[in-house]
Amino acid sequence: MNVRRIFEKIIENWPAKVLAVVLAIILSVFHQISTLVEDSFSIPIKIENSGYLVPAKPYQKIVRVTLRSDEKNINSVDRADIEVYVDLLKITEPGSYKMPVLVRKTGTAVGVDPLEININPAEIEIDLEYKMTKYVPVTPNFRGYLESGYEMVSYTLDPSQVEIEGPQSIITSVTGLSTDYIELTGRKSNFVTTSRILSTDPLMVVRGSGVVEFRGSIQELIMIRNFEQLPISVIGLNSRFAAKLSITQGAVRIEGSQNALENYTPMGSVLSIDCSNIEHTGTVTLPVAVAVPLQFELIRYEPMEVTVTIEPNHGDTRE
Repeated sequence: MNVRRIFEKIIENWPAKVLAVVLAIILSVFHQISTLVEDSFSIPIKIENSGYLVPAKPYQKIVRVTLRSDEKNINSVDRADIEVYVDLLKITEPGSYKMPVLVRKTGTAVGVDPLEININPAEIEIDLEYKMTKYVPVTPNFRGYLESGYEMVSYTLDPSQVEIEGPQSIITSVTGLSTDYIELTGRKSNFVTTSRILSTDPLMVVRGSGVVEFRGSIQELIMIRNFEQLPISVIGLNSRFAAKLSITQGAVRIEGSQNALENYTPMGSVLSIDCSNIEHTGTVTLPVAVAVPLQFELIRYEPMEVTVTIEPNHGDTRE
C-alpha cells in the first residue's frame, strides 16, 4: 500500500514534473554554452599524398581554425598541436578533386573535452598531375656596374645546377633558374658572395639549400694607345757640335690599364738619341731610345734609328 502511494505521488502531475526537468536541462546547456569561449587562428594545410601526384595549380593553402571550449581548455591547447591536412593517399590518377580539410589533434589538444573545432573552408578543390624531377643550370643575375676601368674576367657558381621538382606541365617548360641580384656597383677586386636561387613558380620545389656561392674575378681593363708626333730629343751632345736629324718626330704604341692610359700625357723625352760619344763632325746612324712609365708595356715604336748629321756649333763661344 505504501509503495502504491509512493508511485502515485511520483506520477502525480507528471507532465509538469517532466517539463521542469527538461527546462532544467535546457538551462544547464545554455549556461554551459554561455561560458564557452572561442579562439580563431590561421594555419597552413598539409598535403598528404603518395608522392607520385602533386598539385598542378594554385589552391587554398591557408584555412581559418576556430576552437570553442571553456576558457581553461582553450588556454591549455597549444595552437601548434592543431593540424589540418588533405588526404590524397588513395588518389592514383591525375585530375581535379574536391577534398575535405581534416583535423588532427596532437600533444596538448589530445583528450581535451569539450573542444569543438571548426574549419573554414571545410573543403578545397585541388588539381593533381604526375610529379616530375630534373636538373637545370643556374645563371647569375647582375645589378649595377663595376668601377670604371674594370671588367669581370670570370666567375663560378656553386652549385652550378640544381634539382627541381613539381607538376609535369610546369617542370617541362623550365630550362634554367637565375639567382637573386648580385650587386656589382663600385666593385674593383675579386669578391665572394651568396645569393638565393629564384623559383619561377610557387608549385615548383628547388632541392638543396636554395642558395649558391658566387665567386667573381675582376681586373682592370687593358687598352692599347698610340702616341704620335712625339719629338725626338738629342741628349749628351758636346756643346761644340750641333745635330740635324733626318727624322725629328716619332710614335710609340703602349699597353696598360684603361684608367692609367686615359690619363697619361707624354712628358719629357719619350724618344731620344744619345750623342754623348760623338767626338767628330760627320754623319752617323744612331738608335732611338724609348722611355715610358713602368706601369705601361711598350709594344712598338718608330723610328728605331735616325741618321744624324753632326756639324760644328757656330753658336758655341768657348775658346
